[in-house]
Amino acid sequence: MATIPKGCISHKRINGKVYCYRQWTEDGKTRSEYLSQAEAERFKKLIVRRRALQRELSRVAKGEETREVVPSSTMEIKSGEALANWTREAAGWERRDKFGNIMKYLRWKTESRVCIIYGLRRTGKTTMLMQAAADLTEEEFAKAFYIKASVRTSIHEMSRVLAEFERKGYKYAFIDEATLMEDFIDAAAIFSDSYAAAGMKIVLSGTDSLGFWFTLDNELYDRAYMIHTTFIPYAEHARLLRTPDIDEYIRFGGMLQAGELAFTDDDARREDASFRTDESTRRYIDTAIAQNIQRSLRCFQGGSRFFSLRELYEAGELTNAINRIIEDMNHGFLVDVVTRRFKSHDLHSTADLMAKKRKRTERLDVLDTIDEAAVTEKLMDILNLWNREDQAVEVTESHVKDVRDWLEKLDLVATCSVRRSDGSEDVPRTIFTQPGMRYCQAQALVYAIGADSRMRKFGDRVLSRVCETILNDVRGRMLEDIVLYETVRSLSRRRIGFARPSAFKLLFASGEFDMVVTNPQKGTCDICEIKHAAEPCDEQFRHLIDSKKCAVAEKTFGRIASRIVYYRGPDFNHESGVLYRNVEKYLSGLGAE
Repeated sequence: MATIPKGCISHKRINGKVYCYRQWTEDGKTRSEYLSQAEAERFKKLIVRRRALQRELSRVAKGEETREVVPSSTMEIKSGEALANWTREAAGWERRDKFGNIMKYLRWKTESRVCIIYGLRRTGKTTMLMQAAADLTEEEFAKAFYIKASVRTSIHEMSRVLAEFERKGYKYAFIDEATLMEDFIDAAAIFSDSYAAAGMKIVLSGTDSLGFWFTLDNELYDRAYMIHTTFIPYAEHARLLRTPDIDEYIRFGGMLQAGELAFTDDDARREDASFRTDESTRRYIDTAIAQNIQRSLRCFQGGSRFFSLRELYEAGELTNAINRIIEDMNHGFLVDVVTRRFKSHDLHSTADLMAKKRKRTERLDVLDTIDEAAVTEKLMDILNLWNREDQAVEVTESHVKDVRDWLEKLDLVATCSVRRSDGSEDVPRTIFTQPGMRYCQAQALVYAIGADSRMRKFGDRVLSRVCETILNDVRGRMLEDIVLYETVRSLSRRRIGFARPSAFKLLFASGEFDMVVTNPQKGTCDICEIKHAAEPCDEQFRHLIDSKKCAVAEKTFGRIASRIVYYRGPDFNHESGVLYRNVEKYLSGLGAE
């Protein structure tokens, strides 16, 4: 132990960059030293080892035996050395931006609430539990335990286990997969009323986000401290995975692992593929969202909250409806998306784009000559979508509204404002906050096109060009959504009197500003174009220098302070006065929550 440094590793964000420091107490004073990334990684492992040795030495010195784990056949339980071994590796990993909120809860002196960490799979929930346990002091860790519930665990058995741990003097409970308990939603108050109120710190975690939302609305009321992990901003995703590439975020954003590309693997497409014994091998597929919603609705008050969705659920068609809505979410949430014969917006958008190419040599009409029925059939097989004639129950606008409501509760969709230059009513823009899932569907479309018999006759060169054009179009539209949504979220955290800054898309009779950011205090606005391109060209900012469009913007939102093109290239100032700014640098500078 004498050769291992004392203290802990802390992280500070300065000007968008994260710096590591070792902090320790010496002669009653807190000291710190800067560490490089490599030094920080080495010290983290040593510090975790030191804490384990300290706990072992303490037990030996006191002559104590390791506390026995409360037996249970329906749940996994860890405490003492088993818990130390389980948390050791995660202690040295990067923390999510919201991790500090857990430690604040654990350190509150008087608190009768429980802490709930909820979100979709692969968003760091279990890792955060492990890291929180590892960050406890030696004295606190000796009173901590971990439970992983299962579908066979009842709330009654969970209460019995908690009561035994409480009797033995344990104070810190980390309960994973809590929503798997069939009766969790209707009986969750037991955690706050019986144990948290008596002084036990309880951190609950699970993937059924809607289930936790129901407990907050029904059982826990104001007795829960919520930490939602589903949305992962670009800056945090890049830091955690060390992939500062916006295309990586577009491809895999929304989860903290590589994407699933095994489109022809039947096993990968199975609905139960995400429920393997080894969680690290679970597939992250969009049907997990449908299962999330349906399980929570089924378990809450005997399924009384299904409302109009009950007939779809009983007919086995609710998954189909949810998947169709998700595919179209970024491009308008209309009822006919579900009821009409499935046609991909990505396919037709690209056909229009290629037909509008200015240079004749860049125009391609191959998308108009392919066997669309065959492509659509293949695409539906890949995405597990059904046609209208396959539906026993007609999907109505009421069905669509209920599905949308639950998706919003899961933080899977968000609404940003789209304003009209003529002053007419705003058009809400629905944005899907999981870019990786959206992009996965686009890749499935490309696979279907590549497998089409009529496409093959054009040869590999044309086929490759068509597929890349499709994906470029998708990435460009997704980048617009990402920048707009993250800007809106960042501005919502600012407090500037009664007049707060805002961000929105501005539509004209012809053309648009991809984003307008207002500053009411200064009476100014920034007008922006968002391009996926890595190279600049005058065509990109033609709207920004349109005198008529600019006059309309200034009359309504104030003097134009900046004209900005966000793109993937380096920063520079164009001779026209337009500012070119790197989009990755911009997103990184929006700051953590």
